[in-house]
Amino acid sequence: MLALWKKEVVIFFSSVTGYLVAGVFLIITALFLWIVPGSMNIPYGGYASLDPLFILAPWLYLFLVPAVTMKLLADEKKGGTLELLLTHPLSDWQVVLGKYLAGVTLVFISLVPTLIYFLSVHLMASPVGNVDHGAIWGSYIGLILLAGVYTSVGLFTSSLTENQIVAFVMAVVLCYFLYDGLQAVASLPIFRSYSSAIIYLGIEEHYQSISRGVIDSRNIFYYAGVITFFLALTRTVLCSRKW
Repeated sequence: MLALWKKEVVIFFSSVTGYLVAGVFLIITALFLWIVPGSMNIPYGGYASLDPLFILAPWLYLFLVPAVTMKLLADEKKGGTLELLLTHPLSDWQVVLGKYLAGVTLVFISLVPTLIYFLSVHLMASPVGNVDHGAIWGSYIGLILLAGVYTSVGLFTSSLTENQIVAFVMAVVLCYFLYDGLQAVASLPIFRSYSSAIIYLGIEEHYQSISRGVIDSRNIFYYAGVITFFLALTRTVLCSRKW
Protein backbone atom coordinates (compact mmCIF):
# COMPACT_ATOMS: atom_id res chain seq x y z
CA MET A 1 0.00 0.00 0.00
CA LEU A 2 2.82 2.40 0.88
CA ALA A 3 4.49 1.63 -2.44
CA LEU A 4 1.26 2.52 -4.25
CA TRP A 5 0.94 5.73 -2.22
CA LYS A 6 4.53 6.70 -3.05
CA LYS A 7 4.01 5.89 -6.72
CA GLU A 8 0.88 8.09 -6.93
CA VAL A 9 2.57 11.02 -5.17
CA VAL A 10 5.55 10.79 -7.52
CA ILE A 11 3.19 10.70 -10.53
CA PHE A 12 1.42 13.82 -9.26
CA PHE A 13 4.65 15.78 -9.02
CA SER A 14 6.24 14.37 -12.16
CA SER A 15 3.39 15.96 -14.12
CA VAL A 16 1.83 19.40 -14.06
CA THR A 17 -1.14 18.29 -11.93
CA GLY A 18 0.45 18.56 -8.50
CA TYR A 19 2.12 21.89 -9.15
CA LEU A 20 -0.98 23.30 -10.84
CA VAL A 21 -3.30 22.41 -7.94
CA ALA A 22 -0.94 23.76 -5.28
CA GLY A 23 -0.10 26.82 -7.38
CA VAL A 24 -3.72 27.76 -8.16
CA PHE A 25 -4.71 27.38 -4.51
CA LEU A 26 -1.85 29.55 -3.25
CA ILE A 27 -2.21 32.22 -5.94
CA ILE A 28 -5.95 32.66 -5.45
CA THR A 29 -5.74 32.72 -1.66
CA ALA A 30 -2.82 35.19 -1.77
CA LEU A 31 -4.72 37.48 -4.13
CA PHE A 32 -7.90 37.55 -2.04
CA LEU A 33 -6.17 37.70 1.36
CA TRP A 34 -3.43 40.24 0.63
CA ILE A 35 -3.91 42.10 -2.67
CA VAL A 36 -7.50 42.39 -3.94
CA PRO A 37 -9.47 44.96 -1.88
CA GLY A 38 -12.56 43.50 -0.27
CA SER A 39 -14.02 41.86 2.79
CA MET A 40 -11.47 39.01 2.66
CA ASN A 41 -8.41 41.26 2.47
CA ILE A 42 -6.63 40.88 5.82
CA PRO A 43 -4.74 44.22 5.87
CA TYR A 44 -7.89 46.09 4.81
CA GLY A 45 -9.89 44.41 7.57
CA GLY A 46 -7.74 45.93 10.30
CA TYR A 47 -7.99 42.75 12.37
CA ALA A 48 -5.33 40.03 12.66
CA SER A 49 -7.33 36.98 11.67
CA LEU A 50 -7.02 34.09 9.21
CA ASP A 51 -10.79 33.63 9.01
CA PRO A 52 -10.89 34.71 5.33
CA LEU A 53 -8.57 31.82 4.41
CA PHE A 54 -10.83 29.29 6.07
CA ILE A 55 -13.92 30.78 4.45
CA LEU A 56 -12.36 30.71 0.98
CA ALA A 57 -10.48 27.39 1.12
CA PRO A 58 -13.49 25.01 1.22
CA TRP A 59 -14.83 26.57 -1.98
CA LEU A 60 -11.46 26.37 -3.74
CA TYR A 61 -10.98 22.76 -2.68
CA LEU A 62 -14.47 22.05 -3.99
CA PHE A 63 -12.91 22.25 -7.47
CA LEU A 64 -9.24 21.54 -6.85
CA VAL A 65 -9.65 18.27 -4.93
CA PRO A 66 -11.85 16.69 -7.65
CA ALA A 67 -9.20 17.82 -10.16
CA VAL A 68 -6.71 15.73 -8.19
CA THR A 69 -8.90 12.68 -7.69
CA MET A 70 -10.60 12.47 -11.08
CA LYS A 71 -7.78 10.42 -12.61
CA LEU A 72 -6.94 8.17 -9.66
CA LEU A 73 -9.09 5.25 -10.81
CA ALA A 74 -10.72 6.54 -14.00
CA ASP A 75 -7.34 6.74 -15.71
CA GLU A 76 -6.48 3.20 -14.60
CA LYS A 77 -9.79 1.92 -16.00
CA LYS A 78 -9.40 3.77 -19.29
CA GLY A 79 -5.84 2.58 -19.76
CA GLY A 80 -6.70 -1.01 -18.84
CA THR A 81 -4.16 -1.01 -16.00
CA LEU A 82 -6.69 -1.38 -13.18
CA GLU A 83 -6.97 -5.14 -13.61
CA LEU A 84 -3.18 -5.37 -13.71
CA LEU A 85 -2.94 -3.33 -10.51
CA LEU A 86 -5.49 -5.55 -8.78
CA THR A 87 -3.53 -8.68 -9.69
CA HIS A 88 -0.65 -7.46 -7.55
CA PRO A 89 -0.45 -8.76 -3.96
CA LEU A 90 -2.71 -5.95 -2.78
CA SER A 91 -6.20 -6.24 -1.39
CA ASP A 92 -8.97 -4.01 -2.70
CA TRP A 93 -8.81 -2.02 0.55
CA GLN A 94 -5.07 -1.48 0.14
CA VAL A 95 -5.58 -0.15 -3.39
CA VAL A 96 -8.34 2.19 -2.21
CA LEU A 97 -6.36 3.43 0.79
CA GLY A 98 -3.15 3.88 -1.21
CA LYS A 99 -4.95 6.02 -3.79
CA TYR A 100 -6.83 7.93 -1.10
CA LEU A 101 -3.73 8.75 0.96
CA ALA A 102 -1.96 9.99 -2.17
CA GLY A 103 -4.79 12.42 -2.86
CA VAL A 104 -4.85 13.64 0.74
CA THR A 105 -1.07 14.07 0.70
CA LEU A 106 -1.21 16.40 -2.30
CA VAL A 107 -3.95 18.51 -0.70
CA PHE A 108 -1.96 18.68 2.53
CA ILE A 109 1.16 19.79 0.66
CA SER A 110 -0.83 22.61 -0.96
CA LEU A 111 -1.93 23.75 2.50
CA VAL A 112 1.51 23.80 4.17
CA PRO A 113 2.73 27.05 2.49
CA THR A 114 -0.26 28.91 3.96
CA LEU A 115 1.55 28.74 7.30
CA ILE A 116 3.34 31.83 5.96
CA TYR A 117 -0.03 33.58 6.19
CA PHE A 118 -0.29 32.42 9.79
CA LEU A 119 3.15 33.84 10.57
CA SER A 120 2.26 37.11 8.83
CA VAL A 121 -0.94 37.52 10.84
CA HIS A 122 0.95 36.63 14.03
CA LEU A 123 3.50 39.40 13.36
CA MET A 124 0.89 41.93 12.22
CA ALA A 125 -1.13 41.63 15.42
CA SER A 126 -0.87 44.34 18.05
CA PRO A 127 0.71 43.30 20.30
CA VAL A 128 2.60 40.67 18.29
CA GLY A 129 1.02 37.25 18.71
CA ASN A 130 -2.36 38.58 19.79
CA VAL A 131 -4.35 36.15 17.63
CA ASP A 132 -6.68 33.30 18.44
CA HIS A 133 -4.24 30.43 17.97
CA GLY A 134 -6.77 27.82 19.08
CA ALA A 135 -9.29 28.86 16.44
CA ILE A 136 -6.60 28.97 13.73
CA TRP A 137 -5.25 25.50 14.49
CA GLY A 138 -8.80 24.20 14.83
CA SER A 139 -9.61 25.65 11.41
CA TYR A 140 -6.54 23.97 9.90
CA ILE A 141 -7.63 20.63 11.36
CA GLY A 142 -11.16 21.19 10.09
CA LEU A 143 -9.88 22.06 6.62
CA ILE A 144 -7.72 18.93 6.45
CA LEU A 145 -10.67 16.79 7.51
CA LEU A 146 -12.92 18.53 4.98
CA ALA A 147 -10.35 17.91 2.25
CA GLY A 148 -10.26 14.29 3.39
CA VAL A 149 -14.00 14.01 2.76
CA TYR A 150 -13.68 15.69 -0.64
CA THR A 151 -10.89 13.25 -1.55
CA SER A 152 -12.96 10.21 -0.56
CA VAL A 153 -15.89 11.50 -2.63
CA GLY A 154 -13.62 12.20 -5.61
CA LEU A 155 -12.06 8.75 -5.41
CA PHE A 156 -15.53 7.19 -5.36
CA THR A 157 -16.70 9.09 -8.46
CA SER A 158 -13.41 8.25 -10.18
CA SER A 159 -14.19 4.56 -9.64
CA LEU A 160 -17.54 4.88 -11.42
CA THR A 161 -16.32 5.94 -14.85
CA GLU A 162 -13.45 5.88 -17.31
CA ASN A 163 -14.01 9.54 -18.18
CA GLN A 164 -12.03 11.94 -15.99
CA ILE A 165 -14.27 14.93 -16.81
CA VAL A 166 -17.37 13.00 -15.79
CA ALA A 167 -15.65 11.95 -12.55
CA PHE A 168 -14.68 15.58 -11.92
CA VAL A 169 -18.20 16.94 -12.47
CA MET A 170 -19.81 14.25 -10.30
CA ALA A 171 -17.33 14.92 -7.50
CA VAL A 172 -17.90 18.69 -7.60
CA VAL A 173 -21.69 18.26 -7.49
CA LEU A 174 -21.61 15.68 -4.70
CA CYS A 175 -19.08 17.64 -2.62
CA TYR A 176 -21.14 20.81 -3.02
CA PHE A 177 -24.28 18.96 -1.94
CA LEU A 178 -22.52 17.65 1.18
CA TYR A 179 -20.96 21.01 2.05
CA ASP A 180 -23.73 23.50 1.29
CA GLY A 181 -26.57 21.74 -0.50
CA LEU A 182 -27.98 20.10 2.60
CA GLN A 183 -28.36 23.56 4.17
CA ALA A 184 -30.59 24.50 1.24
CA VAL A 185 -32.60 21.29 1.58
CA ALA A 186 -33.08 21.93 5.30
CA SER A 187 -34.48 25.40 4.56
CA LEU A 188 -37.35 23.98 2.48
CA PRO A 189 -40.70 24.17 4.30
CA ILE A 190 -41.41 20.48 3.69
CA PHE A 191 -38.31 19.53 5.69
CA ARG A 192 -38.72 22.10 8.46
CA SER A 193 -39.37 19.44 11.10
CA TYR A 194 -36.14 17.65 10.21
CA SER A 195 -33.97 20.70 9.49
CA SER A 196 -31.63 20.19 12.45
CA ALA A 197 -30.94 16.57 11.50
CA ILE A 198 -30.40 17.45 7.83
CA ILE A 199 -28.03 20.31 8.69
CA TYR A 200 -26.10 17.97 10.99
CA LEU A 201 -25.50 15.65 8.03
CA GLY A 202 -23.75 18.46 6.13
CA ILE A 203 -20.03 19.12 6.28
CA GLU A 204 -20.29 22.86 6.95
CA GLU A 205 -21.93 22.41 10.35
CA HIS A 206 -18.99 20.34 11.61
CA TYR A 207 -16.38 22.46 9.83
CA GLN A 208 -17.64 25.62 11.53
CA SER A 209 -17.72 23.84 14.87
CA ILE A 210 -14.06 22.76 14.67
CA SER A 211 -13.08 26.21 13.35
CA ARG A 212 -14.06 27.70 16.69
CA GLY A 213 -11.09 25.89 18.19
CA VAL A 214 -13.04 23.24 20.07
CA ILE A 215 -12.17 19.71 18.92
CA ASP A 216 -15.38 17.80 19.65
CA SER A 217 -15.20 14.02 19.29
CA ARG A 218 -18.61 14.07 17.58
CA ASN A 219 -17.15 16.11 14.74
CA ILE A 220 -14.17 13.77 14.41
CA PHE A 221 -16.47 10.74 14.31
CA TYR A 222 -18.61 12.49 11.69
CA TYR A 223 -15.67 13.09 9.36
CA ALA A 224 -14.28 9.59 9.94
CA GLY A 225 -17.71 8.10 9.24
CA VAL A 226 -18.25 10.00 5.98
CA ILE A 227 -14.73 9.20 4.74
CA THR A 228 -15.13 5.52 5.62
CA PHE A 229 -18.54 5.42 3.92
CA PHE A 230 -17.23 6.70 0.60
CA LEU A 231 -14.10 4.56 0.74
CA ALA A 232 -16.31 1.54 1.37
CA LEU A 233 -18.43 2.51 -1.65
CA THR A 234 -15.26 2.76 -3.74
CA ARG A 235 -14.16 -0.70 -2.61
CA THR A 236 -17.62 -2.05 -3.45
CA VAL A 237 -17.31 -0.66 -6.98
CA LEU A 238 -13.91 -2.33 -7.36
CA CYS A 239 -15.29 -5.61 -6.02
CA SER A 240 -18.18 -5.48 -8.47
CA ARG A 241 -15.79 -6.53 -11.23
CA LYS A 242 -15.93 -10.03 -9.71
CA TRP A 243 -19.73 -10.26 -9.79
